[in-house]
Amino acid sequence: MSLILPKDYHPTLTVRDTEAAIVFIRESFQAILADKLNLQRMSAPMFVEKKTGLNDNLNGIERPVAFDMKAMPKDDTIEIVHSLAKWKRLALKKYGFGMHEGLYTNMNAIRRDEVLDNFHSIYVDQWDWEKIISKRERTEETLKTTVKTIFAAIKEIEKEVTVRYPGSVYHLADEIHFVTTQELEDRWPDISPEERENKIAKEDKAVFIMKIGDKLKRSGKPHDGRAPDYDDWQLNGDIIFWYEPLQQKMEISSMGIRVSEESLREQLKKAHCEERAKLPFHRMLLNGELPYTIGGGIGQSRLCMLLLGKAHIGEVQASVWPKDMIAKCEQDHMQIL
Repeated sequence: MSLILPKDYHPTLTVRDTEAAIVFIRESFQAILADKLNLQRMSAPMFVEKKTGLNDNLNGIERPVAFDMKAMPKDDTIEIVHSLAKWKRLALKKYGFGMHEGLYTNMNAIRRDEVLDNFHSIYVDQWDWEKIISKRERTEETLKTTVKTIFAAIKEIEKEVTVRYPGSVYHLADEIHFVTTQELEDRWPDISPEERENKIAKEDKAVFIMKIGDKLKRSGKPHDGRAPDYDDWQLNGDIIFWYEPLQQKMEISSMGIRVSEESLREQLKKAHCEERAKLPFHRMLLNGELPYTIGGGIGQSRLCMLLLGKAHIGEVQASVWPKDMIAKCEQDHMQIL
């Protein structure tokens, strides 16, 4: 657990005003995002059967919250989702979405092994979205264009929040920059990936860090962990902002063009997870039965925290926190919900 206590922090909104602002940001932003990316709101599951292979494995070490179900055989394990990365792609096929159409949903997850700090909670709430593209559109140009569209949506909601809550908004950079993980390692070879992200975020203010998951040339290690069976490691990345109130980078979105049949086989082999190819979702993908897509997640509480200048994610979401963290936050005027 790591906690940053900013000097002289005083929230500009009361708890009730903050709650009203949260509702406004969430409802307004999802409408803006849906319009810009041609997305339809869809209902999504909070849990899935383990045997389907639909749950997001994240880095492969996080334990999902799992349980059995009275109406199902006892050996059928049910898991609360970590994210809906794979489910969305299957849903686009199942519900008959066409080329350049997509969906978004309000995804709620529990990540029991999360390391808690100002930005991380065991409760995850995000807009999960996915959109169909053609195979020839699986390019860096498509990825960058989509990132710029999402950035434009964030800037649009920033303007709307500024009008409604003047003096309470943390103002963001006016443009987003692009850099690869290999370029970061080449530039700063002797520091950790986390430190590289902080340096480039402070320098560029808003940046999309590309190509996450594969091994880097110098260290022989990935910049960060990525499951091998949803993002294409050569066509993915994270949207990161420099957050001045905490002197830290803040990740708002992880996204990417999804694996093709070829890149799935390659990445499963690299990750030593070739047994996953036998799972129902993976078999469909390898058989060419699923559409080519681009998608990602955008943190709801993270976006509210960013725009409202909050010092702790617990100020914009209700979760569970260690007692000593709550006490320290209260001493520093952080109003934990």
